[in-house]
Amino acid sequence: MHPGHSIGAVYLYRPAIDFRKSIGGLSALVEQELGLNPFGDALYLFINRRRDKLKALYWHRNGFCLWYKRLEAERFAWPSTEAGEPPCVLTMKELEWLLEGFDLWAA
Repeated sequence: MHPGHSIGAVYLYRPAIDFRKSIGGLSALVEQELGLNPFGDALYLFINRRRDKLKALYWHRNGFCLWYKRLEAERFAWPSTEAGEPPCVLTMKELEWLLEGFDLWAA
């Protein structure tokens, strides 16, 4: 996401979120709902209810980076939001496929 920054893991927060949440609200979700450290080397993905907007949050050296993508005509493929399911973990290649519109959960 940022030149020279390595991402250790990519976590998807399964439930749709209120997209008015910004860095503070999203990092609180990472800590409280996922039980993970938002200051680590991971990238966290969030989706809106319509699944046409995606936010990515990660820590880079001395501050948070918030990345946003909005689709004009399509929707992002997203895993089910069954209660109690652990966060979905993706590789960087799977993240690329997700951003390109591939449905990783269709198989």
